[in-house]
Amino acid sequence: MIGETMFVSGAAMFLTAPVAGALSSKLDPRVMMMIGFAGFAAGTYSMTFMTADWDFYELLVPQILRGCSLMLCMVPINNIALGTLAPDRMKNASGLFNLTRNLGGAVGLAVINTMLTQRSDEHYGRLAEQAHWGNAAALDWLASVGANYDAYGLDGTAVALRKLSGVITQQSWMLSFIDVFMGLTVLFFGLVFLALLIKKPSAAPPPGAGH
Repeated sequence: MIGETMFVSGAAMFLTAPVAGALSSKLDPRVMMMIGFAGFAAGTYSMTFMTADWDFYELLVPQILRGCSLMLCMVPINNIALGTLAPDRMKNASGLFNLTRNLGGAVGLAVINTMLTQRSDEHYGRLAEQAHWGNAAALDWLASVGANYDAYGLDGTAVALRKLSGVITQQSWMLSFIDVFMGLTVLFFGLVFLALLIKKPSAAPPPGAGH
């Protein structure tokens, strides 16, 4: 199911690639970047409404938005990063550009993983505070689940407590992912305006310069 969901993003990138290539010779690369960043922000913002019941179809539009937007950003970013350099400096610049891109990706993943871990702990603590012995809804849920497992000869109380802990863990992770998506939304929305500060390259780099 994860593969099917992620395939949508890859398919969107594949189909958008020729469109992005054609637009790169007609549009200001900064405008293309702004469109891509805005689309990416829209995709991540839509993910902030997710619940534990979301499935393939709920994730379909956000995946398409991110896939298309990523390709609209990649082509002009390469042109802007390398388009103002002389041909004799292109080889070394391409290597440095790829190194910086990979390093940025690694740092970004590390920051996201740190946020997920820290925010999930915080959300778990806050949710667990609400599932106390004075919460009638929590007690009713424990009694119902416990009675169901008691009927099968198990320790219903212990099983119900483990189930409740699992539900809280699931919800805390979901809330932490929502926090990450909201952070990405703010980041990409800010990049829309920062793209205006970029100097337009005087000429586009030769094909394959960014690889």
